[in-house]
Parts: sequence; C-alpha cells; structure tokens
Amino acid sequence: MTQTSTAALTDCRFCSLVSKANGEDPIGSAPVTDCWLIVELPQPWSAQLLQSTPEIQPVLKLIKTLALSGIRVRPIAIAPDREYSQPGYSRLLFYARPNPPFVAYSQQEYLLPKSEVASLAIALLQQMLGQPNQLAGFQRYRHPNAPDSQTRDLLICTHGNVDAACARFGFPIYDRLRNHYANSGLRVWRCSHFGGHQYAPTLLDLPTGRYWGHLDLDLLDALVFQTSDLASDLVSDLAKLTACYRGWAGLGKFEQIAEREIWRQEGWQWLTCQQQGRVLRLGETGLKRWLRWLLQGLPSKRLRFWLERSKQDAAWAEVQIDYITPAGQSGSYRARVEISGQILTAIRSAEPLQLLPVHQYRVATLVKLS
Repeated sequence: MTQTSTAALTDCRFCSLVSKANGEDPIGSAPVTDCWLIVELPQPWSAQLLQSTPEIQPVLKLIKTLALSGIRVRPIAIAPDREYSQPGYSRLLFYARPNPPFVAYSQQEYLLPKSEVASLAIALLQQMLGQPNQLAGFQRYRHPNAPDSQTRDLLICTHGNVDAACARFGFPIYDRLRNHYANSGLRVWRCSHFGGHQYAPTLLDLPTGRYWGHLDLDLLDALVFQTSDLASDLVSDLAKLTACYRGWAGLGKFEQIAEREIWRQEGWQWLTCQQQGRVLRLGETGLKRWLRWLLQGLPSKRLRFWLERSKQDAAWAEVQIDYITPAGQSGSYRARVEISGQILTAIRSAEPLQLLPVHQYRVATLVKLS
C-alpha cells in the first residue's frame, strides 16, 4: 500500500471502509462460543448497554464465573420487532454448543414477562454450572420448537453507539433482509455489538453459529438460500460469499481458516456436515514457547490474556477438521495455515483513524485423509 493511499484512508471516518479497501480478510475473526444468551431490550442502546442495565449485573457476574470454567457465553441484545414482539413480554433465545461433532447449536426460546427475564437467564447459566436452579418453573414460557423445525435467526449489528460503522453499514443489510427475506422460518433482528467493527456490516447466523462481515446487498440471496449461480464475471456467489466469511464459532481461529478452504472445495453440502476441529501444532518462536511455559501456571488475568493472544499471532498452525456427512460417512482434513503477509487496518471508527498492522493468513496445504 502506498503512502498516499494510506494518508487518504486515515481521513476516512469508518474503520470498515479502511479494512475493506486494504483487503483485510475477515476469516478467523469469529469469536469462539459455547452459548449465546440473547434478550430483547428496547432501544436506544448506550455504548455500555449491558453494563449499564442494573438487572443484568447478576447475569454478567455468572457469565464471568462460567468464563473462568472455560465456558464462553456471549450476551447479545436484540431490538423488539413490530411483528415478533409482544407488549409487556420479552423474548430470550439461548443457543448452546452440543457435544462435538455437530452442525448447529441447540436452540431454546422463551417468551415471558419482562420482570422475569433476568431470573430465567440466571437459571439457564446456573444449569450450565451444575448449580441448583429454578429453570423448571419457566417451562410454561418456552416456545415449543421441535429440534427439526428450528427457526433461523439472522442478527445484524446496528449498534452505532459502540461504532458508527455498524449503524452506517449494518442498517441497510438489516432493512433488506427484514423486508425482503424474513418469513415464518427466518427472523431478522437488529442486535447489539458482538465484535469486529472493522468488518461492518457484520452478521451472525443462528443456529449454525456462522459469522459474516463486509457483506454486500447482492450477496444476500446466496447467504439466505445457500445456492450459487455464476455471475457475469465468472466468479460464483459461493466464492464471493466466502470472502465475507468470518468463520464458524464452533472452531478456533486457525481451524476457521482451514474450514473455509474446505467449504470452497466441497461446496454448499459442506454446511450439512457435523464438524469438530483441533490444532495439532502451533508455530511459535522459542521465546514465546519459553514464556508460555514460565507463565502458564500463574493466575493473573492479564497474563492469561497475553498467552491466549500470543496463540492467535502464531506464524503457522497445523490443524485437523473431522467431519460426518448426513449419510453417516466420516472423514478428516489436515491443513497447514501460515502467515501470508501483513496489512494495515483500523479496529474502530474515529477521526482521525489509527491504522494498525495485522497478520493475514492462508491455507498453504490441505489434504483429505479419508
């Protein structure tokens, strides 16, 4: 990138325009998630929406307790909808990771009085911790969704008070999806921040748990219907869409990068396969390995954060993705993921923008084992 173009981009207000113009690949940025706790909350939303809502504080405390146990819960607010919502009631959606391998997260849905939402959230989290809970008392509010008839929920971040790019670019995607694609089996929601400002517009597809960024309106057919037609430039919708793929929340960063390449080779049928992944080897410098060994037993949150972050910046990784097709056939892929270069990006919108270097990765080798 030239000095001239870099200077011009720093005058831009929106981080996502810089990210897209500089060719930042969103793959590998999907937050690894064990469950989502999604609650209807009326707008407007402040920048510190959850932290500033008093009744949610005990819920956030439990989420932190679960995090210390290695269970990653992600709370999200959704805006009430003229069609989906009922006055005096709030909807709570709870998506949880099944035992691997799996293809989608399990879904629970409740519609209950607003005054009882926090108590239900606490009961759901206490159950995950194996603690005594009052969950049985909320069954009368549960939506009777059968496992084979789950509603699909598309959540688009429009939380402009966190980052202006999310409102500027997220709302048009939400508006098109809500008015042209939503139906009895597909709901579309405006939602609060879930990370990745620089990839706005960002979208979370549930129950599959796939994240998207840098979406364009002309890709929504492929996103919703999961079909692909050759475009005039001979690049398929699948190829264009996977360029906007942040990854699957059921896998870690390097597995996500490999999984996208498998999807590109296997086609749309890949999304019907149960999957699980693991890192076989991680390429770190000798200094980082020594520091990890030295610090791994220490309790400091800051040190644990550093250790986890250092994994994300590894020079290379060897990963394995195991899968089972709907017909019951099992197989595996092994891949080597490595740094392909570095670009400048902005992680939040501001005037002027601060550009930071980030690694870009590619799949160097991909082998189908069976």
